[in-house]
Amino acid sequence: MKQLDCCLTIVFPQALEENLVDHLLSHPEMASGFTTSVVEGHGAGAAFHSAAEQVRGRANRVQMEIVMNREDAATLIEHLKQDLPNREVAYWISPVLEFGRFA
Repeated sequence: MKQLDCCLTIVFPQALEENLVDHLLSHPEMASGFTTSVVEGHGAGAAFHSAAEQVRGRANRVQMEIVMNREDAATLIEHLKQDLPNREVAYWISPVLEFGRFA
């Protein structure tokens, strides 16, 4: 079993959610599970897609978190960059010290 030693976080416009979810579901060998949540993007890098976002000054986004193997994370990022090139997709990789389940 591969060591789950990092957390890949991807933040993207809600319009890309189905594409990203489909991509992950088609590659279970790299990511056997993930979590998504609705978030809001702030700052100069946030592009607004609706009048409501412009008025609020926040962009609707989805945040996806995947605890996975570091090498698989790098491979997945390269796949996603090729399949979904988009400047509005941001990602970062953080170390995971421990991962487990209560039962």
